[in-house]
Amino acid sequence: MEMFGENGRDSVWTVMANVMDPESLNRAFNGCVGVFHTSSLIDPGGISGYTKHMAILEARAAEQVVEACVRTESVRKCVFTSSLLACVWRQSYPHHRRRFPTIIDESCWSDESFCRDNKLWFALGKTMAEKAAWRAARGRDLKLVTICPALVTGPGFRRRNSTPSIAYLKGAHAMLAEDLLATADVERVAEAHVRVYEAMTGGGAAGGRYICYDHVVRRGEEFAELQRQLGLPTGVSAVSRPGYSDDGDGRFALCNGKLARLVSSRRRCTYDVYYPASYD
Repeated sequence: MEMFGENGRDSVWTVMANVMDPESLNRAFNGCVGVFHTSSLIDPGGISGYTKHMAILEARAAEQVVEACVRTESVRKCVFTSSLLACVWRQSYPHHRRRFPTIIDESCWSDESFCRDNKLWFALGKTMAEKAAWRAARGRDLKLVTICPALVTGPGFRRRNSTPSIAYLKGAHAMLAEDLLATADVERVAEAHVRVYEAMTGGGAAGGRYICYDHVVRRGEEFAELQRQLGLPTGVSAVSRPGYSDDGDGRFALCNGKLARLVSSRRRCTYDVYYPASYD
């Protein structure tokens, strides 16, 4: 509301909707050209952060949202917020010395069976939800793009969102060992959504998936500081490393080049308040 200023207040408003209620979603979307689906289920108890049942619900909600977009005549574009966790969890490869690490990019998907076997429910939910969204949009009159952010951080965001952070960090030691634990500032994630949406509108340059992160956590000290900043209790990250080695030699490399290229090719945002973003 502040971004649009006093003159724009009349054109920005809040609408309540139930993601499990198709009619509720249709009413909310009516008259809109684009939809940003950024919601996520959280543990109301604030303890485990996420459960297997919640993963199933998230996939259903994603399907409902995309179906509502398709049914709403005015909607033509949807930007769907997924997660980097939908890309990184797979069965371990045979460990041998390679000259170059394996690249993790938008073509990579987390293995659902692996996530179930290791109780990585948040990763499972994000993977199932994104796949459900793509299935629902396939062959329909809707342009869908998904953004896969790393662990979202930022001033004022961290402590208010510790529950999903706990859920994201299950398996963090394995990600840290393999150079797959990354963070993304909330302002940069928001900017990525805007830039992708603009590219969808301007000639349809944007398409598919986009990995979004701005920092890879590589040292234990960095991880300890991240926990402190997030206000997480000690021991939250003390989970097993399913199927991964413990030699500290990262065998993977994250790649956000697709998003970086899109951002560098787009015009600068012209809103009253602009948050600059840089990408690796």
